[in-house]
Amino acid sequence: MSPGAANRKDPGFESWLEGQLRHSAGAMLSSISPVSIVKHRPGFGQTVRPVAGAIVASPVLGDYNPDPDYFFHWFRDSAVVIDALRLLYIDGHIGAEALRHLRDFTRFSLALNGLDGRAIAAVPDRRARVAPELLQYLREDHDLASVHGDAVVAETRVNPDGTLDILRWARPQHDGPPLRALALLRWVAGGHLDDADLLAEVASLIRFDLEFTLRHWREPSFDIWEEESGHHYYTLRVSAAALAEGAAWLDGLGETAQALHCSEESRAVLRLLDGYRVDDRGATHGYYRSRVLADGGPGPKALDIAVILSAIHCAGTGAMHGPADPCMQATLARLDALFDAAYPINHGRSSDRGAAMGRYAGDVYCSGGAYYFSTLGAAEFCFRAAAAHGGDEHRRDEWVGRGDAYLATVRAYTPASGDLSEQFDQRSGEQTSAKQLAWSHAAFISCVSARRAALAASGQPRRR
Repeated sequence: MSPGAANRKDPGFESWLEGQLRHSAGAMLSSISPVSIVKHRPGFGQTVRPVAGAIVASPVLGDYNPDPDYFFHWFRDSAVVIDALRLLYIDGHIGAEALRHLRDFTRFSLALNGLDGRAIAAVPDRRARVAPELLQYLREDHDLASVHGDAVVAETRVNPDGTLDILRWARPQHDGPPLRALALLRWVAGGHLDDADLLAEVASLIRFDLEFTLRHWREPSFDIWEEESGHHYYTLRVSAAALAEGAAWLDGLGETAQALHCSEESRAVLRLLDGYRVDDRGATHGYYRSRVLADGGPGPKALDIAVILSAIHCAGTGAMHGPADPCMQATLARLDALFDAAYPINHGRSSDRGAAMGRYAGDVYCSGGAYYFSTLGAAEFCFRAAAAHGGDEHRRDEWVGRGDAYLATVRAYTPASGDLSEQFDQRSGEQTSAKQLAWSHAAFISCVSARRAALAASGQPRRR
């Protein structure tokens, strides 16, 4: 019996999946347009009142006491959430409210393009409003003055009231626009947008994101974790996927020249990514390194779950660099072995549970522990690999079993409330870091959707 196979025979496991899905749907929705929540940052003289369309990373207010302040609209996280919203809409968990959220999100995003940091930098007394001990965290005038045009969407995050973030942070980051384009292209491709005005607004945002990606994919930026500047597998992979899917969309609109340009650039990105493969002696398959830093080296975080997340966030864009890619599967195997050895909570676990997964070796952020979206990402990868195996029933079932094993671990460290934080401690399993992380809940939603698709491909009944 493959790891996790027993879970499929456990009615309690299936019941938990459905109950957690309902809870995650509601919890994720609380991060979308959280207009009833007001965030005060008194040390910075700032009061933030969210507007419709903003998506906060966490609706639970924190101030590094000890939970971090995640009351921001991250470009990457919001794209993941808006894609999960589509899955809830398709599955009937949410109705017309989803389209209202999509419209608000699109309008909020388009409005951000008009932000200009030069106006903030020119305020003469802005530093006087900040507590002296916090001035070290305040952005310099020249940094803010550079934020206009394309630089806005490379900001990593903005305030949910539609204003620029005045704090020092890792910038620029280039994964947000292509990831957002992918999410919106899937809304369009699914035929969900009957409203011509909404479709036009969504199309406008897609065009902006594709054009940004065309202009900037060759440039270095910070990684998905906002820690190191360089050229990153994740950012490049989502860029290639957005350009490929964008090319198909543009071609369908009769815009053949721009479609060809996007297609050519997508292939150029993938050729570059082929060079991220690391072949080890004695290994059947190598693995994909996660980054190339400014000095041309891979860095100590070469083995990173971000590579696996890129495969699921780019689902449906080809076999290479996806869940069916043997090198990608070998990358997951190496990560599994890494965290299995590193995390005490993985030692002595039952055979029906997979390893709790983190980000990379030596992570020290918060508890430096396992992440819900990492472990769920590993599970979703397995389900997508299962679906990709087509008629090979044995391989398909094996991958589903592996995915269920990761889900069993998520279940083991999810409280009865169904709440999902960002991390769970590598020693105790207690939840840590930001509470009710929207990305954690979105990851659960997309994982369950991929599992259903895998079971449908194997002829097993689809559960609701």
